[in-house]
Amino acid sequence: MYEERRSRLVPGAVLWRAAGPGVVVLPDGCMDLLWVEGRLLVAGPDTGPHPAGEVPGGSFAGIRLAPGTAPALLGVPAHELRDRRVDLADLWPGPEVRRLAERVGAYGDPRAGLEELARGRAAGTGPPDPFSAEVAARLGAGQTVAAVAAAVGLGERQLHRRSLDAFGYGPRTLGRVLRLQRALALARRGLPQAEVAYAAGYADQAHLAREVRALAGTTPRAYAAANRETPPPSGSSTTA
Repeated sequence: MYEERRSRLVPGAVLWRAAGPGVVVLPDGCMDLLWVEGRLLVAGPDTGPHPAGEVPGGSFAGIRLAPGTAPALLGVPAHELRDRRVDLADLWPGPEVRRLAERVGAYGDPRAGLEELARGRAAGTGPPDPFSAEVAARLGAGQTVAAVAAAVGLGERQLHRRSLDAFGYGPRTLGRVLRLQRALALARRGLPQAEVAYAAGYADQAHLAREVRALAGTTPRAYAAANRETPPPSGSSTTA
C-alpha cells in the first residue's frame, strides 16, 4: 500500500505513507523525514536501491523534501547522510526529538504532524536557497554540468562542492538520478523502452538499461511490469 499527496504548507514537499513488505527505495535526489511506529528518522540521499526493511517497521509515514531543501532544515550537510537512515536524535538534542515525536504521534495522521514539524523548522531557517532549486531544475531538464555551472556563475569544482552539501552528491550524479526518475515515470506510463530512452535523454536503449541496473538494481522491463500505472514512492521512489 502506498499513497501520497503534495504538501500545502511546505513548498515542493510530498507527504506519503506506505505499508507492506517488498518495498525497495530508489534514488530520487530527495531526503525524507520519517515517522516509523513512534520514531523520527531521516532518510538521506540515495545512490542506489535500498530495501525499506533497513528500517524495521510495518508502516511508514514521511515527508519527502525537495532536492536541496533538507540540509537547511536539519542543520546537516546532505553528504553526511548519503545512503544512510539515522534517528533524528542523532542529529538534534534527544529531549527536543522526544517532544517532537510526541507531538507528531498526537496527530491522527502522522503525515500532518511531520508537515507541521517541517513547516515550523522552515519558518526558523528562512527561505530556501535559490541555488539548489536552480541547479536541480537545470539538471532535471537535462542540461550539462558545464552549462549549469555557467548559469549559476560558478566553476565546476565550486558547483561540485556546493552540490555535495545541498544534494549529497555532485551534479553529475544528481543529473543521473533525476534522469533515472524521468525514465521511470515514462516506463510507468507503458512507453516502449526505445521511446523511454530517447525521451529521458539517454544515448540509446542499452544506455538506459545500464543506468537503470546501476541505480535501481533492476531492468527497465521488470520495473515497468511491476509498476505500470502505479507510481511508486520515492526517497524514497520504490518498486514493489
